[in-house]
Amino acid sequence: MFAPYLEALHRKKPMIHAISNYVTANDCANLLLACGASPIMADDPGESAEITALCQGLAVNIGTLHQHTVPAMIASGRVANAKGIPAVLDPVGAGASRLRTATALQLLREVHFDVIRGNLSEIRTLALGSGATHGVDADPGDAVTGETLAAAVAFVKGFAARTGAVVAVTGGIDLVADGSTAYCMYNGHPMMGRVTGTGCQLTCLTAAFAAANPGDLTGAAAAAVCAMGLCGELAHRRLGPQDGNASYRNYIIDAVYHLTPEQLEEGARYEVR
Repeated sequence: MFAPYLEALHRKKPMIHAISNYVTANDCANLLLACGASPIMADDPGESAEITALCQGLAVNIGTLHQHTVPAMIASGRVANAKGIPAVLDPVGAGASRLRTATALQLLREVHFDVIRGNLSEIRTLALGSGATHGVDADPGDAVTGETLAAAVAFVKGFAARTGAVVAVTGGIDLVADGSTAYCMYNGHPMMGRVTGTGCQLTCLTAAFAAANPGDLTGAAAAAVCAMGLCGELAHRRLGPQDGNASYRNYIIDAVYHLTPEQLEEGARYEVR
């Protein structure tokens, strides 16, 4: 059922304003180009809102947070809300510092985000107002496993209902939920955790899918998560004896570039709860 979402993305080629971070901005831009979207980056308060108004989607990432960029994030988010542009939040490292946590919570208060994407530790921090992460990685105790899946689904559905956002939680098992429906997804490869920025890239990919499919944001986010995980699998199959995480990063972007709706339809592994 995910093929139509990718077909719409390839057909519409939306422009995405990505307020990214300087660690992963280049990979995010290339990932957006690979999926058929058009990236533009602007994080100065003097132009960020104007840039957002030109676009069909917005991705906000707090991975390398600076206080002067926060007004740009808020201004862009408000324009997105006013114009009906899907907005995606990636609260990278929320819980790791007071500034990150406070900023993520401020963004949720002042902007309606259509999709919130993070690991479970980051999402717990947003839901509870405080938390802990291992830097920008999830706390090991927050791993979603077969044993913890039912509780995680209930928690994510509850947070989605409270915020009015689609919530995407990525990890060993990926979850995408609104207040009533949750997709549990099993695509991906553990080596994706050895590449800096796969989560940031997924946030941008999610914004692209949402921009191309604004009438079904839950399905669009689920399709994006499945697509990224599947591309991680396809990229891993290309690795040779001398390839490492740098090659793997490039192969993931290549896999997104070549991914067809038919491949996504056949390769997506998920259940609905």
